[in-house]
Amino acid sequence: MTEHSNRVDCVIIGAGVVGLSIAAELAGSGRRIFVFERNRTFGLETSSHNSEVIHAGIYYPHDSLKARFCVAGNPLMYEICRKYEIPHKKVGKIIVAADTAEEKEVDALYRQGVRNGLTDLVLLSRTDIKKLEPGVEATMGLLSPSTGILDVYSLMRCLQGRASGHGADIIYNTEVTGIEKQSHGFTVSVQQDNSFTSVDCAVVINCAGLYCDKVAALAGVDIAKSGYRIHFAKGEYFMVDLSAARLVARLVYPVPEQAGIGIHISVNMDGQVKLGPNVKWVDAVDYSVDVNERDTFYRAVHRYFPSIKPENLVPDFAGVRPKLQGPGDGFRDFIIRDEADKGLPGLIDLMGIESPGLTSSPAIARYVADIVKPLL
Repeated sequence: MTEHSNRVDCVIIGAGVVGLSIAAELAGSGRRIFVFERNRTFGLETSSHNSEVIHAGIYYPHDSLKARFCVAGNPLMYEICRKYEIPHKKVGKIIVAADTAEEKEVDALYRQGVRNGLTDLVLLSRTDIKKLEPGVEATMGLLSPSTGILDVYSLMRCLQGRASGHGADIIYNTEVTGIEKQSHGFTVSVQQDNSFTSVDCAVVINCAGLYCDKVAALAGVDIAKSGYRIHFAKGEYFMVDLSAARLVARLVYPVPEQAGIGIHISVNMDGQVKLGPNVKWVDAVDYSVDVNERDTFYRAVHRYFPSIKPENLVPDFAGVRPKLQGPGDGFRDFIIRDEADKGLPGLIDLMGIESPGLTSSPAIARYVADIVKPLL
């Protein structure tokens, strides 16, 4: 940062897919926007450690932010991918019942998806599933044709280019160390290597992902009182080796579990098959994969994909989700709000942006822009 740059309109904290989407949405029209990212480049945390799925919006309670933004974000994401030539495929997804006890859950998901506004869902019989995915064993299933996959790195590189091209400054290796309310807005203090500086701004947008609660606390938000405490849910992935790869054309999911949507079969843009994620509650961010989890993954997937063998599974990667929902808790929605009622007008907190955050990101960006534009 240069000496003349100590006053900007907006500071965005975090250059993951949501922060970059907001920057791309807000940049231009003469606005000065800084995006501070603690890492060396964009999206090195939650945004790049996931299944790279474009979700449809089936799972989430009606009229929740997760449902609304996922349903709205799905077509927007495909539009972005087409317009900017981001690699993607609308491969479709089947949620399967591996036994009769799970059929009611699949039927409930169908009704939930319809209530959320999805019009393309199709209930499948065992015979229907066999025609689509011969290797899958299930008593019934739910087909979501609008579910797809994308190259998330290409998406974020595109968003960075769009934001920068319209005048936003994306500043890496920069950690926010303080947020102080002023009469004019905020003073945001940052550390770059061993140097410290600050910038004044009218609006602060907290997109810090795994550390969003800590950033909110820097501004004086009572995390416990506000229900903003973030819980780390680690998810590991195993790759299916080449001898068993390309055995599915679509994503295949089990019925969801308490803290996630279950260990599922997904494919990437190269057709490589991977399994995951599981859920492990952890106290610190750790991207290692425990090879001893291979049997757990095998048992989870073998129920509906019997041809897979333990020796087919190779440790791949792990991610960590910033969940507002803790172990044993029920559903928690995204929190996206101006903290004016806490005496901090112009602080926009985005808390617990986990799945379906990737799919939702263009809709979230528009929502945040509608909050912010009157303030600038």
